[in-house]
Amino acid sequence: MSEGHWVFPGFDPIAIQVGPLAVHWYGLMYLLGFAFAWLMANRRAGQPGSLWTKEQVSDVLFYGFLGVIIGGRLGYVFFYQLDTFLDDPVYLFKIWTGGMSFHGGLIGVIIALWLFARKQKKTFFAVSDFIAPLIPFGLGAGRIGNFINGELWGRVTEVPWGIIFPTAGNLPRHPSQLYQFALEGVVLLIILNLAWRARAPRGAISGLFLLCYGLFRFLVEFVREPDAQLGLYLNTFSMGQLLSLPMMIAGGILIWAAFYRAQWFSGGDLQTEKKA
Repeated sequence: MSEGHWVFPGFDPIAIQVGPLAVHWYGLMYLLGFAFAWLMANRRAGQPGSLWTKEQVSDVLFYGFLGVIIGGRLGYVFFYQLDTFLDDPVYLFKIWTGGMSFHGGLIGVIIALWLFARKQKKTFFAVSDFIAPLIPFGLGAGRIGNFINGELWGRVTEVPWGIIFPTAGNLPRHPSQLYQFALEGVVLLIILNLAWRARAPRGAISGLFLLCYGLFRFLVEFVREPDAQLGLYLNTFSMGQLLSLPMMIAGGILIWAAFYRAQWFSGGDLQTEKKA
């Protein structure tokens, strides 16, 4: 065992238990993320000229929640556990075994927001720009949940802040969960909400979300332990990095289009929303 590095204590994965009812830390983090999104969205919907009602906020968050759960599970199974699924198709429904994919959840949310926008006769980017600044808090909370569970640790390192996760062996590792909390949770939250307050043009906030999350995830993956069943592609890139590349490209295109091709976002709900 390496000298001088903190040994992860192995927290109880159950945060609250009342009789047979147990709330796990990771589930609690999901609830905190949803509660933050609900409070912030309702606050902004209450601003004059917001073009959002509280009923629409409840509906869009419900759509988004379903997108996260369904897309996240499908993405995990098909991106990371395809061989397991092919051997046992019922594995797709064994959600109690764990396994969610951010990129799958993102696809699920995009589909959900498109359906909501169509139903409410709003443009897709009017909806996605409203929702994007609400997401990083939940992402950051989820990474704290990963850390408490002692999962998704980083690669072996000798940096002074390396942590020994007993379930990963006796060598210190990068606390990659905390890196992702800082970048995907804190920094991304600040960037997107500053863009919201600056009244960025339609589509720019959605583009910033895709570009910045993709970039942050791509960078952290260099120190995060790759999935054992997949390893590295070309001995360099993880599945998470490959899935983040299209996000960065799409985000860059959206930002460029938002500033130089505003007509791409024309039609439907184009009234200027007052930013909180």
